[in-house]
Amino acid sequence: MLSKNKIKLLTSLKQKKYRQQHGLFVAEGIKTIQELLNSNLVLQQLYTRITFNLDTSLETLITETDLKKISFLKTPNQALAVFKIPDAKPLPKTGLILVLDAVRDPGNLGTIIRLCDWFGIYNLVCSEQTVDCFNPKVIQATMGSITRVQINYTDLNDYLSSTSLPVYGAFMDGNTVYQETLMQEGVLVMGNEANGISQAIEKLVTKRISIPRFGSIQETESLNVATATAILLSEFKRR
Repeated sequence: MLSKNKIKLLTSLKQKKYRQQHGLFVAEGIKTIQELLNSNLVLQQLYTRITFNLDTSLETLITETDLKKISFLKTPNQALAVFKIPDAKPLPKTGLILVLDAVRDPGNLGTIIRLCDWFGIYNLVCSEQTVDCFNPKVIQATMGSITRVQINYTDLNDYLSSTSLPVYGAFMDGNTVYQETLMQEGVLVMGNEANGISQAIEKLVTKRISIPRFGSIQETESLNVATATAILLSEFKRR
């Protein structure tokens, strides 16, 4: 059985402040855990109903009852692993870089990380107001893609002010992306789900782009940020 203190520690990792305090995050599900085990991430402990054939000091077989106590899922998925949060790497300066300005929804961020992996975008830069990429819901949504995308959190004003790359921003009233010249090295900024790109960051955008609406009535207010990101990344990559 897991001790009360161990259960308390594990369940506390749902909150960002405790993840930062302990330098740990949680991943659940066999496929996701296996992806993370095959990466450079360092496993702290695995709690599982089935063996992964790891070193016995790293793998703890537990009951279904204990798994339910520590799982963040409504239906626990056989295993829960605790990994060490890796050290931050230097901010990227070259290539095609995706920037998120205060994206709040964990599902959106997880999907965007998967999109980066799919389209070969290796650098994702997030504002300090963007949801934590080690949030359990984000980890679940990435399906392991978080191991192949470098994610940095920083002050976007400072970062965008210092780059020499063209800065594209997604806006409702921008130039249609289908007619815009898209460079293979640049920064693409995507904004908050409700408010879009903030005014402070908007001032640093050098190229405003948009996805045109083709519906005859054109009453849809906007696209989901992850959906819009997929369309724009596809355009950047197909040129």
